[in-house]
Amino acid sequence: MKILLPTSTAGSLPKPSWLAKPKTLWSPWQLQGNQLIEGKQDALRLALDDQDRAGIDIVSDGEQTRQHFVTTFIEHLSGVDFENRQTVKIRNRYEASVPSVVGAVTREKPVFVEDVRFLRTLTHKPIKWALPGPMTMIDTLYDAHYKSREKLAWEFAKILNQEAKELVAAGVDIIQFDEPAFNVFFNEVNDWGIATLERAIEGLECETAVHICYGYGIKANIDWKNALGNEWRQYEEIFPKLQKSSIDLISLECQNSRVPMDLIELVRGKKVMVGAIDVASNTIETPEKVADLLRRSLQFVDVDKLYPCTNCGMAPLSRDVARSKLNALGAGVEIVRRELSA
Repeated sequence: MKILLPTSTAGSLPKPSWLAKPKTLWSPWQLQGNQLIEGKQDALRLALDDQDRAGIDIVSDGEQTRQHFVTTFIEHLSGVDFENRQTVKIRNRYEASVPSVVGAVTREKPVFVEDVRFLRTLTHKPIKWALPGPMTMIDTLYDAHYKSREKLAWEFAKILNQEAKELVAAGVDIIQFDEPAFNVFFNEVNDWGIATLERAIEGLECETAVHICYGYGIKANIDWKNALGNEWRQYEEIFPKLQKSSIDLISLECQNSRVPMDLIELVRGKKVMVGAIDVASNTIETPEKVADLLRRSLQFVDVDKLYPCTNCGMAPLSRDVARSKLNALGAGVEIVRRELSA
């Protein structure tokens, strides 16, 4: 990016109420058939417009065409039975009814390529597209076939690599893999989690990112964070190995968190997407609060490698709140840009 401090969002934006129920994950669609297709595209246009008006430099689809950042991708794979559901504990945090892996997982056709092609016609800006990471995918399923988290992760890594290559060919500039599970299963991350992520990015002719946060602003995640003590040092367990990986950008949560800022030093040399917007609160950050966090982060990341971002996706928020937070991000970044250019 030639732009100083290029901005982006970590993932989802709230959907219009006429498309899906607001402030709800896995919300069923309000439309069907061709109306649903048109509705998704209209929502994508609105999400892009909100990003443009806020001055977001690297845009995304805001996940307007997906019900969920993990399961929508899995729905398009064979070998997964959505009728045969089992209750599992996701991220060792909360129980959920999830689909079952009942056979070899394969990808019969592209999942998001048509959505990318449509978005590409609407903008000349760089596009960042999020995919679920292998470890987070396996943590959102019941495995009745492979009976090995590692084996299933390697299978998903191959499938993700296939999808990612076609997304790049359709016009994506940055592929982001969402791996909130990296903040929980430290031994697995270092043993094979980062290796499967490397497999997912193998041969991609674009920049790659991994998004590691403390989760959406839902009660289960907020309760977990409140139990983590005065310092959240989870990144310390995985950043050293990620620093040596082939991933270009690392996305982390900073605003209103207890993550010690100096942990960013562990990935010195990487581009860092610093989360400067809290997605677990309806309080709108002031531009100065955003700017202050970015100033502090510049102690630990080179200015040409700092990518201001949101902490996580904003699907559970209202559209007004999310829009205002995007505007705060853009305005806060402008403050720091002026200071750096003075």
